[in-house]
Amino acid sequence: MEPGTQAQAAGPPPAAPGSDRETNGLRCRTWTLLATLLRSPPDARALDALAALESGGAAPLEDALTVAWIALRDAARSADPDALDDEFHDLFIGIGRGELVPYGSWYRTGFLMDRPLVNLRRDLHTLGFQRQTETHEPEDNAAALAEVMAMLADPDTGQDEPTQQLFFYEHVDPWMPTLFADMQSAKTADFYVAVGRLGAAFLDFERAWLQASN
Repeated sequence: MEPGTQAQAAGPPPAAPGSDRETNGLRCRTWTLLATLLRSPPDARALDALAALESGGAAPLEDALTVAWIALRDAARSADPDALDDEFHDLFIGIGRGELVPYGSWYRTGFLMDRPLVNLRRDLHTLGFQRQTETHEPEDNAAALAEVMAMLADPDTGQDEPTQQLFFYEHVDPWMPTLFADMQSAKTADFYVAVGRLGAAFLDFERAWLQASN
């Protein structure tokens, strides 16, 4: 469950998607982007891709998700890759631990490697996901869960909406909105304030989409 490359920016959502397949493709790419940004700081190439996002005509500017995409684009345009390395380290790694601890068990119980991780591993096994031998972090890391959601939403190889909805409500929605809210107010966050804003707005979009699709 490890992304192999820096993700391509998905871009702001269309105001009226032409099909469920189109929307699922956008959802898959957005989850992949979030997974990449939560796993490591973006390099110069990824920042260039985000900085090149177009916003015109995508959706009304008052739409929270569109505004979040624009904020991420603007943050990428002013970001420095070297400073981002330090920001990511301070935010998620630190000395002993970072300002944020991006794990489901931590947010849900206050402890790492707790019951939520056991339940997640059970459901991942049921869905056919296998832990890679070179992976050292627990599966309830926010980046890993975002990558799983990307694979579930993939219009070619993913799962149906009821399966996506069940996984989202069981393992993502109970805690990841709080993580993204904390990211927006973190003292060591600069670029990642925009990432938190996008994550929060996208989770709202996901919640509404999965409810409507069921």
